[in-house]
Amino acid sequence: EEASAEGALDAKTRELISIAVAITTRCDGCIGVHTEAALKAGASEAEIAQTLATAISLNAGAAYVYSLRALEAYDQFKK
Repeated sequence: EEASAEGALDAKTRELISIAVAITTRCDGCIGVHTEAALKAGASEAEIAQTLATAISLNAGAAYVYSLRALEAYDQFKK
């Protein structure tokens, strides 16, 4: 409950962070859930792309592969 409470970070920022964590931990289900939640919280494609770039810079090749999955989720939930 505390992690989802409004505080210093708004919902969109928390979801963007969650996407990056999901990518670095390679959790397919988490990527979809948090990408959808980020969209609902108002995240733009550019914000998600920058989040993916950050995850890739921290986790290299594996993050790149899983970042593609987040983009696929973005496309699916945007429709």
